[in-house]
Parts: sequence; C-alpha cells; structure tokens
Amino acid sequence: QVQLVESGGGLVQPGGSLRLSCAASRFTLDYNAIGWFRQAPGKEREGVSFMQGRGGTTYYADSVRGRFTISRGNAKNTVYLQMNSLQPGDTDVYYCAATLRYYTSTHNYFSRGAYDYWGQGTQVTVSS
Repeated sequence: QVQLVESGGGLVQPGGSLRLSCAASRFTLDYNAIGWFRQAPGKEREGVSFMQGRGGTTYYADSVRGRFTISRGNAKNTVYLQMNSLQPGDTDVYYCAATLRYYTSTHNYFSRGAYDYWGQGTQVTVSS
C-alpha cells in the first residue's frame, strides 16, 4: 500500500521559512505527478505546487510562485517544499499527494481529484 508521510511543519514568524518533506513509499510504478496541497478549516483544498514524475518539471500556484520551491531527492521517493517569505495567509494544513494518472493538460494536476494518494497533513502556522 502506497504511503506518503509529511514532516517539517510548525510555527514560524511572518517573513520566515520552513521546509516540508514528503517521504513516499511502496510505489510499484513511477508516479506521474507528486505535489503539495493546502487547506484551511472550512475552505477547499488548494493545489500549491506539483512536479511531474518524468522529467521533473515543476508548477506553482500564482499565490506561491517565487516564494515556494518544490524539489525531490535523488531517489525520487522524497519530495520537498521550501517555503520562504511566509505570510499569515500561508497558514494551513499542508498535504502531500501523488498520482499515477496521466493528463495531457497539466493544470489538471492542481485539482484535488487528480490524486489517488495522500499524506496525513502537517500544520504550518505563520504568526508573530
């Protein structure tokens, strides 16, 4: 059974940085995309960033582009989200997600419904 385990969340002051990690295991096939979503209570889960499994092309939501960077380890089974210049509006539970599905239109990977595997989430709080 595929498992995704996030870590690295916490409390940070505005303007600060955090790095989230996602350890993926038990994939028998290469994932087509792996990414990060976030969700605040009472709000929709929002796609933040994802990386294509083949080639490693990265994509970002407008709200985080230039501040967040997605990357992965050499073994492809660990994915990171480096978050800089954090603001109170970035306060959410952050989820790692992966999918074996292939979409010709990459914007589909920002949709929650595109993903089959999810981590348990890690809380990020930005507050002074």
